[in-house]
Amino acid sequence: MGVSGCGKTSVGRALAERLGWRFADGDDFHPPANVEKMRAGIPLDDDDRRPWLERLNVLLREAAGSGEPLVLACSALRERYRELLADRMPELRFVHLTGSPELIGQRLASRRHRYMPASLLASQFAALEAPRDALTLDVGPPVDALVAAICAGLDLDRLAPLPAAPQIHAEPDQNGGRERSAGSGVGE
Repeated sequence: MGVSGCGKTSVGRALAERLGWRFADGDDFHPPANVEKMRAGIPLDDDDRRPWLERLNVLLREAAGSGEPLVLACSALRERYRELLADRMPELRFVHLTGSPELIGQRLASRRHRYMPASLLASQFAALEAPRDALTLDVGPPVDALVAAICAGLDLDRLAPLPAAPQIHAEPDQNGGRERSAGSGVGE
C-alpha cells in the first residue's frame, strides 16, 4: 500500500514471483468512472473508492477461500479503506511502501501511468493515514531488497514456495466495470 509511484506494483509482482503466489493490481479493478475522474486530474473521494474497495475485498476473500495466496497492490491510503479491504479477512497483512514526496514525484515524472497524473500526488499524500499495524518500508532500496525485507518482516520465508501462479488482470464486464477473481494473503 502507499501513494502512486511508491513501487506497489513492482514490489508486489516481485514478491508474488518469489513466493509463487498470484498477483493483482488494484488499479486494474477501478470502475470506468473512477478512471475518467483521475485522468481529468480529479482526486477520488470516499464514495468513489468504496465500491472499488469492496470489489477488492471480494477478490481477497475468494482467493482465501480457494487457498491460492494473493499479493494485491492497492493504495489503501486511509484506515477506513484498509478496514474495508480487511473485512472478514483476519489474516490480511499490509505493507506500507513510503518515500519522500520529492522521491515519489521523481518516480512519477519518469514513468507513464495509464490514468494517474503526477498532479494528483499531493492529494494522495494529504489523504494518507500512516497505518498502525503494517510493515512500513522506505522505498529507497532496490526491489529485491524490499522483497527480502517483506519476507523477513512478515515471516514469509517459512512458507515453502508454491508453483508459479498467473497474474490476475481485470476483464471488462458487460456493465463496463471490471471483473475477475483469484488468490489471497498480503494486501499491499
